[in-house]
Amino acid sequence: MTQRRSRGDGSLHWDEERKRWIATASLGYDGDGKRIRKKASGRTKTEAKDKLKRIIREHEERSLVRPSETCTVEEAVTNWLEFGLPGKDPATVENYAILCRTHVIPALGKRRLTDLSVDDVDRWLAAKAKRLSTRSLQSIHSCLNRAVQRAVVRDKVRRNVVALCAVPTGRPGRPSKALTFAQAEAILEAIESDRMHAYVVVSLLTGARTEELRALTWDHVDLDGQPDTQPPIPPHIAVWRSVREGGDTKTRKSRRTLALPARAVLALRLHRLAQNAERQAASERWREHGLVFTTAVGTPLDAANVRRAFRRALGRVDGIDPAEWTPRELRHSFVSLLSDREVPIEVISQLVGHSSTATTEKVYRMQIRPVIQTGATTIDRIFEG
Repeated sequence: MTQRRSRGDGSLHWDEERKRWIATASLGYDGDGKRIRKKASGRTKTEAKDKLKRIIREHEERSLVRPSETCTVEEAVTNWLEFGLPGKDPATVENYAILCRTHVIPALGKRRLTDLSVDDVDRWLAAKAKRLSTRSLQSIHSCLNRAVQRAVVRDKVRRNVVALCAVPTGRPGRPSKALTFAQAEAILEAIESDRMHAYVVVSLLTGARTEELRALTWDHVDLDGQPDTQPPIPPHIAVWRSVREGGDTKTRKSRRTLALPARAVLALRLHRLAQNAERQAASERWREHGLVFTTAVGTPLDAANVRRAFRRALGRVDGIDPAEWTPRELRHSFVSLLSDREVPIEVISQLVGHSSTATTEKVYRMQIRPVIQTGATTIDRIFEG
């Protein structure tokens, strides 16, 4: 193989194996600092050289496009939020918008994109690391990075300096907690007359996610089962939907059918009677969606509805500070209760709908303990009577 230089930028060499001349053009660096190379080939040296010239000419023509001297970080972020997130769940978009309005725009929004430097971004992240968790730092870095990368594609700036910055370690986040058996029993007894009682019972005793319970419909609930079949089919809920975009569960393995402990069956029977009474009381104001858990007029619950109602219910319990607990920690408590009774992590992982035991261990590390038996049967034994 022989190497020959052409006149101007780039090089030509003969590829003995392919029996062709190979033209290689070096065109600088991209927004992430990686060298840009383009290649072409020809059967003759002249043909390859012409292709090399064409590559260099097209690159130079694109380089004549000057980046915007006036586009600011705020404009780039706003454009990304408005046009760069098609198909995303509205709640996700709103979360990104809150992060940008709270952390990105106040600190960097007025700076022109062409003036934004790696040092600027490093200093910004270092200042935020004093107050935010590592996960929050990763989120705000991602928002800014994606907004600036979109600006690069739209010729607003030549390179993305945000991509060159590492995310520092932030403050430790608040660790999730799990209820002890005594606390769980106290809560279930104290809120029996609260309209959140059935929700708390099902969440705590099945480990279903809050977004799965908010989407649960009565046609996916069987409170009778089929005791005469072989093998008998127990009362159960089909966790097949969630309030996520498209209505699907978080992962493929999240789609599961869970046997209901006796206490959950009783709570849901009473809840259905109470819901029928609310339907009659609301009359024409009732909006039927077939949902198990709703507002007082039948409309779907959102995350804030559940959070407020959950904390209001916990206010009935002596020795429990409602502000210290969130609905998702009922799921953590389910894992902890089963793990305390030596249920294998493989079984717990299936019950909570994780794609692997590694996910269960990573997310619920503080609640996982050794190993041995399973689900609704164990819960019945834990809450015997």
